[in-house]
Amino acid sequence: MVTAVITGASSGLGKEYISAIIAQYPSVDAFWLVARRKELLREIAEEHPDKTIAAISLDLTKEESVDVFEQLLKENNPEIKVLVNNAGFGKCDDFFSSNRRVQTDMVDLNCRALTGITRLCLPYMLDDSLVLNISSIAAFAPTPRMSVYCATKSFVLTFSKALHDELRPRGIKVLAVCPGPMDTEFWRVANVPEGKSRLIDKLPRVSPKAVAEGSLRAAKRGKLVYTNSFFYKLYRLLGKLLPHGFIMQFTEI
Repeated sequence: MVTAVITGASSGLGKEYISAIIAQYPSVDAFWLVARRKELLREIAEEHPDKTIAAISLDLTKEESVDVFEQLLKENNPEIKVLVNNAGFGKCDDFFSSNRRVQTDMVDLNCRALTGITRLCLPYMLDDSLVLNISSIAAFAPTPRMSVYCATKSFVLTFSKALHDELRPRGIKVLAVCPGPMDTEFWRVANVPEGKSRLIDKLPRVSPKAVAEGSLRAAKRGKLVYTNSFFYKLYRLLGKLLPHGFIMQFTEI
């Protein structure tokens, strides 16, 4: 079966990718949805009875979960058309007083797991297939009090750019998706409640649905990086032109 693999698929942007892939890739018959909350994955499966949906409950911060995923690939030998590496989280905190385990889990999920899942899926990917790695506008310049999160998303951006060139001869297109703030569970998990951050409260929100649909179209065109909204495209440009020391005066959360 032609398959799409989506990590972090139980809510928010990950969930929106399911509908976007169904609309833009009708040839995709099966979905592997990877997330910790299996009950939400099952609810999603019930919403799409005409598709074969595997609800795979894994905590990708743990290396053994990536090993389980590898075994599932070997046993099922899927034909992967689209891979969306969406699993990730951020935390807003002063690094000096932060919880060490939380910070290292962020690196494990946002970087190590994304790298591992990508490497495992590549041998199963079809010609003209897509890899969408979810980065962030946080990759464009450091953000004080979200230092580790920004560093992980910079990794995703750089990693995706290199893979875009490396995998082109194999017919695999790689896109770094760098959305601005979205109204999802991210902010609750990140401990940035509404009204507590002057920066976040002032930034315009982008639609997860629009990001999913627009980034899929951009990936099909062979784009390297996708950022929707003129405001965040401008920030991406400023991140290249201005010293990061200057930008950080305005970006602390």
